[in-house]
Amino acid sequence: MSARVDHAVVSGTFSLDGETFDVDNNVWVVGDDAECVVIDAPHDVDPILALVAGRRVVAVLCTHAHDDHVRVAPALGRAVGAPVLLHPDDLPLWRLTHGDVPPDGDLADGQEIAVAGTTLQVLHTPGHAPGAVCFYAPELGIVFTGDTLFQGGPGATGRSFSDRDLLLHSITDQLLGLPVRTIVKTGHGDDTTLADERDGVLRG
Repeated sequence: MSARVDHAVVSGTFSLDGETFDVDNNVWVVGDDAECVVIDAPHDVDPILALVAGRRVVAVLCTHAHDDHVRVAPALGRAVGAPVLLHPDDLPLWRLTHGDVPPDGDLADGQEIAVAGTTLQVLHTPGHAPGAVCFYAPELGIVFTGDTLFQGGPGATGRSFSDRDLLLHSITDQLLGLPVRTIVKTGHGDDTTLADERDGVLRG
């Protein structure tokens, strides 16, 4: 059975730099009926467990360590018996939420994660956060961008640990070279495609 993508939206808050906002986050699960990976673990374990539906979880993959993407990552990892993986450049952000409790392992640019007969390629895309990554599934024609790229353009910058010029460079260098028909599944909001976002990114 080929890999598929399951999706849920969970609601909660995002806090950084002394401000808190209400947010809706996408959770993506890539796999088949037997195994899967979870991309991001915001707000609440139960709806993510419902999406997993008893499958073996290969890993909990974090696009970055803002609290609205990793708040329940350790609890989810324990619940499903899977490692939580994060790019090490985001450890300062991770510690704001989880203190001295580290993730279980690292993500690195170029790393490949096999699940359900498909492969996710890790693309390091710093800018929104220093350790932000995207996960590209070439067989599915999909890239999971977290908060790096949205429908309507690049992710937010202007807060601690962010850098707009670096973000634009990351998108240009790592994402815009992928096939233009690639579907972009984001950390918040609706899907888009690289073709739809390309001109806006290049205009800066």
